[in-house]
Amino acid sequence: MNAVIHPPADVPSAPQASAREARFEPMTTDWLVSVVEVEQSAYTYPWTRGNFADSLQSGYQAQLLCADAEANTDAQALLGYFVAMKGVDEVHLLNITVAPAHQQQGWARVMLDGLAIWSRGHGAQWLWLEVRASNTRAKVVYERYGFRHVGLRKGYYPDGPAGRSQREDALVMSFALGSQ
Repeated sequence: MNAVIHPPADVPSAPQASAREARFEPMTTDWLVSVVEVEQSAYTYPWTRGNFADSLQSGYQAQLLCADAEANTDAQALLGYFVAMKGVDEVHLLNITVAPAHQQQGWARVMLDGLAIWSRGHGAQWLWLEVRASNTRAKVVYERYGFRHVGLRKGYYPDGPAGRSQREDALVMSFALGSQ
């Protein structure tokens, strides 16, 4: 998935984001420290290093979205990443995250496009995901992309202080890959 990409033109973005180019790179164990830092900054209940390592070991599709950090350096900025599991004729999106500093610039859509292209190339007909019922921003992104709410998983996510048994429902959403 190596290609230079730009955020969608119809997404309002910060001035520096509009000129930024990005590329997909495979997630490797060398990136896990950076990935976990982004994960912890983005979520109250983040995936652990072990969750990412297990996904890589299992052969899941795990891609980073990277850009040059600054014009005069070789450093790379981690814009976001996704992890997905292929099934027989479907792909289940397990984690998609845009680094907080790069949110609301269209990068989630770029990653969903990359995932959809990869999924179609592997014969998938559907994308599936779960999202916290309270995660309004993510639900809007998915709905604008074309995902539809198809079910509910009661008590799917942890919610509340550690050691408490509070749980939050997940909305199950699907996207027909033939629809774009």
